[in-house]
Amino acid sequence: MSQQLEWLRGCGTALVTPFDAAGEVHEARFRALVERQISAGVRLLLPCGTTGEGATLTPAELERVIAMTVETARGRAKVVAGVGSNATAATIERARAARAAGADALLVVAPYYNKPTQAGLQAHFRAVADAMTDVPVVLYNVPGRTASNIAAPTALALARETDNIVAVKEASGDLAQVMAILRDRPPGFRVLSGDDALTLPLIALGADGIVSVVSNETPDLMVRLTESALSGGWDTARELHYRLLPLMEANFIESNPGPVKAALALMGLLEERFRLPLVPVQEQTRARLRVVLGALGLVPGAAHVAA
Repeated sequence: MSQQLEWLRGCGTALVTPFDAAGEVHEARFRALVERQISAGVRLLLPCGTTGEGATLTPAELERVIAMTVETARGRAKVVAGVGSNATAATIERARAARAAGADALLVVAPYYNKPTQAGLQAHFRAVADAMTDVPVVLYNVPGRTASNIAAPTALALARETDNIVAVKEASGDLAQVMAILRDRPPGFRVLSGDDALTLPLIALGADGIVSVVSNETPDLMVRLTESALSGGWDTARELHYRLLPLMEANFIESNPGPVKAALALMGLLEERFRLPLVPVQEQTRARLRVVLGALGLVPGAAHVAA
């Protein structure tokens, strides 16, 4: 690894993608959400990932959403675009489109459904990195979604033996695996939590930040939590962790991004619309979110915005 990114640190937000009544990307809502993130202090924006329903976006939509993120950010935040798929050639096509749209780096999830071996995972990520030599690549390990795990030796080999694989977003929930990466990573290789509830413990172990879902709802508090932990302000970070923990947990009562979109609708920030096969959450989930958001003072007088 020769590329090192000092800016790849802190609280990054895995942005949701709002849709309109016709099922198209709601551009005005999306730009407003991006602006809200930046105003709250978020300096890493990650469009078109799991939370952004990237798997259901057309190639043109993916490029457009990334371009809108870049345009709205206007250099005030870096953009790490989700481009992964379960075909290496398609991933490279998406990566090139993201670069053309102005992305600063690429978030590449492990291929899902195929269940590649560790050798296959290495070959996949090397092919993407070789095709995109001028763009930093962030590995994304989320076995609960992909049915394959990027083992620590695989992540470390890619970190050491490629020029532009610069970080991993670790959402395996396996602390032993993440600690092995933190212990043996080459200098400058970043490790980002992919699980809000593990942000504090992983930073305590040496991680560099979070790719967050909960920061869609409360970016200011998640920025404070992350920055406090990174600067050694453990008492503040711990208080914020426990304050946000009920919302972190509620966001995963059902498959992400179902709950976070329901929460943002309750907050009046978007309409609760999804791309199939995702559907709106059950009413008991929405009721729980209403309670948790209310405790944080995040629910306005009107529960839903007009369509």
